[in-house]
Amino acid sequence: MQRTLRQWRNGPCMMYFFLGLQILVYLVLTLFGGSQNTSVLVYFGAKVNPLIQQGEWWRLITPIFLHSGLTHIAVNSVTLYFIGMQIEELFGHWRFAVIYLLSGITGNIASFVFNTGISVGASTALFGLFGAFFMLMEAFRQNTALRAVGQQFGLFIILNLAFDLFIPGIDLAGHVGGLLGGFLIANVVGVPRVRSVSKLRRIVAGIVLVAASVFFLYLGFTK
Repeated sequence: MQRTLRQWRNGPCMMYFFLGLQILVYLVLTLFGGSQNTSVLVYFGAKVNPLIQQGEWWRLITPIFLHSGLTHIAVNSVTLYFIGMQIEELFGHWRFAVIYLLSGITGNIASFVFNTGISVGASTALFGLFGAFFMLMEAFRQNTALRAVGQQFGLFIILNLAFDLFIPGIDLAGHVGGLLGGFLIANVVGVPRVRSVSKLRRIVAGIVLVAASVFFLYLGFTK
């Protein structure tokens, strides 16, 4: 029993937690009328700008765990599994959780400001993980292994953003917001077992993150 618990703690436990949670929520949506039913999505916390403006701020968080349709949940779950496993191994459990959740929120804030439509999905948080890879590539240019990991996903991220421009219904603002948020958050939390990110860099990243979040929230609530 202790060996099993130790293996769980040493593995990507937070990735499995978020993966299991979004699958569980998808099953609940299906039972309540279908994950592609707009009223069901709204009831369970989809990003709806007027409702956020009325004070339902949790709609900047709950969309991370909601998905519309089998393809949506399948693609995001596979992406979370493979990308999340690597990020959690590099950053550790709590840092991974912070990057995933906060970048999902920053992505939803960007969507709140620039996208008037209803929005759901873990893509904002997943792009935050991509942003963390960019941080590795940029902050540790002298570390061959980390630079290679970052470059491995650089082209993939660029292609994803390019496809977003031509695919209707994709929340480009949410993706970009999550990507930039993930980059900044990764700088703030740093990478364990690697030469530490400078204190000044972490402070500047934190200030930019907070200032940008407050500014865009202000725009969203006053537009």
